[in-house]
Amino acid sequence: MASTSHTSVPNSDASPGSRPPAGLRAMVVEDEAALANLIGSYLERDGFEATITGDGAEAIALARRIDPDVLVLDLGLPSLDGVEVCRQLRTFSDAYVVMLTARTEELDTLIGLSVGADDYMTKPFGPRELIARIQAMMRRPRTTDTARSRQIRTFGDLSIDVEGREVTVDGVPVSLTRTEFDVLAALSQDPGIVITRAQLIGAVWGPNWVGDEHLVDVHIGHLRRKLGDDATRGRYVRTVRGVGYRMGTGR
Repeated sequence: MASTSHTSVPNSDASPGSRPPAGLRAMVVEDEAALANLIGSYLERDGFEATITGDGAEAIALARRIDPDVLVLDLGLPSLDGVEVCRQLRTFSDAYVVMLTARTEELDTLIGLSVGADDYMTKPFGPRELIARIQAMMRRPRTTDTARSRQIRTFGDLSIDVEGREVTVDGVPVSLTRTEFDVLAALSQDPGIVITRAQLIGAVWGPNWVGDEHLVDVHIGHLRRKLGDDATRGRYVRTVRGVGYRMGTGR
């Protein structure tokens, strides 16, 4: 890839904390200028205020100032690669991240997701498919049932406040990405029922998502690590071999 950086920055008269009328900001971090501009134009057509940069280090600085809702992040970048950008981003932002990669090896995908990416796409791809995935992420319900009163789901030492989007283990807050929380909320909604990968994909990523269902396994692995669980013990998340996952009892 070329190392030329191209940046589009919002109106400098706007204050750093201000939001566009639609309330949505997107960043495209991609050093192929033509592709970045194409993605940016589709995002703007969809109501986002789009900021474009082709440099990883610059992306971190811009993200701190712009506070985006979603990032489209290329894996191969000059200065800092996409994995390191995502790793640093997760120290101060819970923006949705869609990782782009020109490499087809599964390892690249797993590395990207291990630092908090929510989804991935392998080049070449259609920009409409990318926008559809972003739309699906932005439509995710923030509660499982708005008609219910506030409810804390408990599994031993694990507490899940679905409406407050807070998770604690033995009273200690656990920091989850939006997608990790959504996976846990989906599993805990009917804790005695086994949920297949396909069902989790539908509940969290949307029914029109297309890709490798083992994406679910990666996020389950992150959840277990953050909750202090493991696949063998399965206190909080249990694997049902050949079927899917269900919540454990916490013991």
